[in-house]
Amino acid sequence: MTWYVYFLKLCNDDTYVGSTNDLRRRVDSHQRGQVRSTKPLQPIELKCYVAVPTESHARELETYFKSGSGKAFAKKRFLS
Repeated sequence: MTWYVYFLKLCNDDTYVGSTNDLRRRVDSHQRGQVRSTKPLQPIELKCYVAVPTESHARELETYFKSGSGKAFAKKRFLS
C-alpha cells in the first residue's frame, strides 16, 4: 500500500503537513472542514505530496517536515 506525505496551503499562508494512505479522502476531509486543525483556516489548497511505500516512512517524513530543517528543505524543494 502506498502512503503519502502531503502539504496544504492554508488561508493564512501557513503550510500544514500530514500523512495518509488515502490522499483524496484526507484532502477532501480537510476541504470540508472536518479536520480540527485546519477547519478555521479555510480555504485550503493541496500544494504537493510525496508517495512512500510504508506508513512508518510516511510518519518519519511527516515528523521531519514539521521540524525546522524539514520546513526549510520543503520550502526550498517542494513549495517554492
